[in-house]
Amino acid sequence: MTTRNCIYISFVGVLFLAFSSCSIFKTKQIANNELVIFPSPPDTARVQFLTSISTSKDIEKKQSSFSAFVLGENEAKTIYKPYGIDVHGGKIYICDSPIKGLEIIDLEKETFEYFIPKGKGELALPVNCSVDENGYIYIADVQRRQIVVFDHEGIFIESYGEKENFKPTDVFVTKDKIWVVNSENHRVSVYNKDNYNLLYYFPKSETGDDGFLYSPTNISISDEKVYVSDFGDFKIKVYTHDGNFINSIGSYGKRPGQFVRPKGVAVDKNSNLYVVDAGFENTQIFNKDGNLLMFFGGSYTGSGYMWLPAKVLIDYDHLRYFEKYVDKSYHLKYLIFVTNQYGPDKINIYGSVEPK
Repeated sequence: MTTRNCIYISFVGVLFLAFSSCSIFKTKQIANNELVIFPSPPDTARVQFLTSISTSKDIEKKQSSFSAFVLGENEAKTIYKPYGIDVHGGKIYICDSPIKGLEIIDLEKETFEYFIPKGKGELALPVNCSVDENGYIYIADVQRRQIVVFDHEGIFIESYGEKENFKPTDVFVTKDKIWVVNSENHRVSVYNKDNYNLLYYFPKSETGDDGFLYSPTNISISDEKVYVSDFGDFKIKVYTHDGNFINSIGSYGKRPGQFVRPKGVAVDKNSNLYVVDAGFENTQIFNKDGNLLMFFGGSYTGSGYMWLPAKVLIDYDHLRYFEKYVDKSYHLKYLIFVTNQYGPDKINIYGSVEPK
């Protein structure tokens, strides 16, 4: 029996310290037009599901009847199996391995385009991406075994990696560094952003050490810490920027605060950690001390729920495009994007909210 059949995920509430020995996640069936908030009443809502994006019809302006009659109805472009996602400059960038490229959604222009480069920039299996302050796109391609870089116009710039034992599963760009998760070598490799030279890597530990990475998949970086999702150890490993191990969060198990298939990670401005679990099909939120605050999502029963989720992203810069979906009784603080690899809702957009 699969994890999906075994584990049912609840319509989420803020967690209390005491869980019974048989506590598991449970699913609640909802109507399509129902306001989806987490936790459910009577607790104060902290997360509201806002909308989802799955095809170009969710973004582009509706075609006029005259245009459809004269030119024919526009064929919808589809998001197939998304994993990585980033948002920058009014655009959403989505890694979609079946098309060997990305979907790029322009929120301002309301356009939806495929980005499928050829030539030196041709992609094989893009899984994650990061966009820097200049709009340059850095793509982790696990089959090509390289990081592939394009400028803000989509022109190929460079590709690089290590000659041996290099399988990049995630990439995160900061002001002067490029952080790459190398699952094959059980490490995070850090490169100079200007010349792509390898600066250092971590952890420099062995199997059995607390900081060792068994099967790292995803990464997120705050001002002070590096968070790495270790799929092979069912934990999130936390390091300093220099690569010194600090602590780990979570463990294997089916209770809240534990993980079965941890994947995407993200950190908000309050140092709260968001972890996607593809087994539980939810996102759990931990405070800066690693204590579980709440969780949201759950096995897909309708809008706001998840189906094999992969990546989570926190965004503070694009609220105006989604404020129209916020219930009038709430104030929107920031956005939470979650990618779903299956099901009808491929990109879920949630809002971190508070009562007015």
